[in-house]
Amino acid sequence: MNTNLDGKRALVCGSTRGIGLACAVELAQAGAEVVLLARNPDTLAEIVSQLPTQHNQHHTWLAADFSQPQNVRDAVEAGLDGAKPIHILVNNTGGPPGGLAIDADVQAFEDAFRAHVTCNHILVGLVVEGMKAQNYGRIINIISTSVKQPIPGLGVSNTIRGAVASWAKTLASELGQFGITVNNVLPGFTDTKRLEQLFQSKAERTGATLQEVRCAAIATIPAGRLGEAAEIGAAVAFLASPAASYINGINLPVDGGRLGTL
Repeated sequence: MNTNLDGKRALVCGSTRGIGLACAVELAQAGAEVVLLARNPDTLAEIVSQLPTQHNQHHTWLAADFSQPQNVRDAVEAGLDGAKPIHILVNNTGGPPGGLAIDADVQAFEDAFRAHVTCNHILVGLVVEGMKAQNYGRIINIISTSVKQPIPGLGVSNTIRGAVASWAKTLASELGQFGITVNNVLPGFTDTKRLEQLFQSKAERTGATLQEVRCAAIATIPAGRLGEAAEIGAAVAFLASPAASYINGINLPVDGGRLGTL
């Protein structure tokens, strides 16, 4: 099975912590040259120096704010100008704040749509011609299990994640003829700062302790534990590889079996 990514170049969003960072590390370990894309230049500069290197990989970074789609476009256009093509795009952006959908302000939906759907689409537009020229492209979107089963208390996120999934499925049918696959990875409860914040918010809202909220979540997972970010990264690295060339347009849960759907 060929999972080697030597000679491939990956653009990984939200890659200074959590799942995004784990994806960057796994792709680098598989041989890819990684371009980190996140908001904080100081953190990016620190992280890029820590990525695994082999075979003369030269990892780089770009800074952009995903709340401003034009800023993302400008940063990536300038940063990739004249460089070799991107073969792998990992779309990964922090989720919207929690809360009920009915209570959410319209602006919250619009902000989330820009940060996820709009920015994802901009990035695909910037890299897709290079993928076509190479007859090799892997577009991988980190979404959520809410695509298959909405998560209570995450109304805006449930809505926007579903939009990303439908957008991706449409692209998969349009781009498959060019050797480009488009797939979604759906993390379950993964031990990250984002999940800790959601647990804390639920604890404050319900009056339970943080430990009680955490234990209740783990009790819903057949694997009996939270996922690790590296486990999500491993799934992404496989989908990015030549071995996954005939996997296209899927939603892949990486959730320890928690989902109650097929």
